[in-house]
Formats: sequence, structure tokens, C-alpha cells
Amino acid sequence: MIRTLLWILGAVLLGGIVHLATVLAMPRAANQDAYSRLETVTPVNSVVPLAPPTAEASVMPFMDPAFAAAVCRYDLADGIVKLNAPLSQAYTSVTFYTRNSIAYYAIDDRAAGRRAIELDLMTPEQHSQVPEGEDVTAADRLIIESPTRTGLIILRALAPEPGLMPMARRALANAQCRLGPVQ
Repeated sequence: MIRTLLWILGAVLLGGIVHLATVLAMPRAANQDAYSRLETVTPVNSVVPLAPPTAEASVMPFMDPAFAAAVCRYDLADGIVKLNAPLSQAYTSVTFYTRNSIAYYAIDDRAAGRRAIELDLMTPEQHSQVPEGEDVTAADRLIIESPTRTGLIILRALAPEPGLMPMARRALANAQCRLGPVQ
């Protein structure tokens, strides 16, 4: 009887270990992650509007049809990326993801406090090389450190009513994501 219980306990423990290992390995083994899906339709370091989601097809899963969306696939190998995203009339957000779809920073129009979200994206090594200027303060420039060299920047603009979707799309169409010099 005890021997049978020990075998059952061992099988449950082994099953739990296999389950945990599988769950932890799945993000690395997936070949249809967000970066891979967008790699074929987006050039590096430029903003590309995403097609609106429909019931039949969507570039990314779980896209909200009330938001216009655009993406910038960045690569920091050749320098820092400067992002300038004009604000829409309703709500605008910018979210940063690593190559493995881990969100590491987000900002919205209320936190930006200006007419546009302007920031510099760089690696920690590039940030350490930024000259410290006496006339440049932290309030003048928002610097985001990317934990990886490549990743995604997702821009979203809310259209509170379906008729306002063109306004949200125009706001994202004016966004820029480009390589820039360290200032």
C-alpha cells in the first residue's frame, strides 16, 4: 500500500515538473510571436499603420477595434531610435516590447503632458555614452533603456466613436520612429 502511494506521489511530482518545464519553454519555442508576424510587413525603424482587425483576419490577436494601431520594429545596432508620436484628441498610448514580447515600458498622453510623445530609445551601453549637458534636464528629454537590441513599439490611438477613426489614424500616420544622433 505504501509502495503504491509512493509511486503515485512520484508520478504526480514528475508530471508537475514536466508541466512546469513545458510552460516555461513555450515562449522561446513559439515561432509565431508578435515580432515574427510583424517582421514580414514592417521595415526596421519606421512606423507602419496596422490594418484594422476584422472577425476573419487580424495581424495580431486580441486587437481592439476601437483603437487605431501602428507599429515600429526597432533595431538599436546602428544607434538610438527617436520616437515622436503626435497625440490624438481622445487617447494615445505607446508600449515598448522586447523581441520576446515582454512589455518593459509604457506611456500615454496624460503622462506625456505635451502635444506629442517624444523620447529616445537606447541600450544601457548607449545611455552610458550620452554626454551630460548642463542645459539639458530630465524634463527636456525622456530616455528609455531597452533591455534588448531589437523589439517592437506599439502605438495606439482611441477612436471613441466609429466616425472618429480617421482622426485616430491621421494622428498615428504622423508618428516617426527613426535613427537619430545622441544629443
